[in-house]
Amino acid sequence: MNPAHSLDQAQQSLLDALFPHACALAPEDAAAALAAWTDNRHPQASRGLAAYRANGHALAERALGAAYPVTAAVLGADSFAMLARALWHRMPPTRGDIARWGDTLAAFAQEDPQLAGLPWLADLARVEWALHRAATADDVDSDAGSFALLHSHDPAGLRLRLAPGLHLVQSRWPVASIVNAHLLTQPPLDEAWRRTRDGVSETAVVWRAGPRCRVGTATEPAAALLGLLIGGADLLRALDGACEVAAGGGQPFDFSAWLSASVQDGLVLGVEPLAA
Repeated sequence: MNPAHSLDQAQQSLLDALFPHACALAPEDAAAALAAWTDNRHPQASRGLAAYRANGHALAERALGAAYPVTAAVLGADSFAMLARALWHRMPPTRGDIARWGDTLAAFAQEDPQLAGLPWLADLARVEWALHRAATADDVDSDAGSFALLHSHDPAGLRLRLAPGLHLVQSRWPVASIVNAHLLTQPPLDEAWRRTRDGVSETAVVWRAGPRCRVGTATEPAAALLGLLIGGADLLRALDGACEVAAGGGQPFDFSAWLSASVQDGLVLGVEPLAA
């Protein structure tokens, strides 16, 4: 037998034993497959596998807790640890960088019947993962002088320079309020949960302003504008989209007021010609 092939099979059996759900094997079948490559008469074999699993669980809890501190606070330590272990087994890491593991938590929470009583949890996870990724997004230079282009150029030939890590999460739940209540105490926590009980919907806006990652909310027209800009639309097309949403929902939209607030918040960093 090819030694390299044997090593590959042994390593795969170990992975299957550690992550039986991910390989669609029953735990006992995965353990039996691994037993063919180990000497089960030696007590270190079972102890070694248990140590692998325990270390993996601890790593999963630390990694997921770093990316999802609000989710951890909402669920409580014990429940969050169980969630981290379940995700570790069903959707294990596929990259060498453990900080990039956990992006599937929202999908996992949405599909797991045991979490059906927390319908807002998936969107909360989406906001937290966006914050986690915004922290390492590439820097974007600001250019205050470039706003003069708005007075001298056709908006069809312009685009807005947006903050790093900018991401939208449209939700039926007040997920931005929940995150800010836990991280910034504004709004107060009881107010955030009152909005949750009342089913208040929010579009969360995540971005990084300097070293600080932030979460805000956007009206429907502003969310339409930002969504088009993120997708690469020119300023005119983005404005048309925002105005269309505003007219359809009877909501006013003042672009000048929105732009002024967005510049102040570090959400919009400048203007540039499309040719750039």
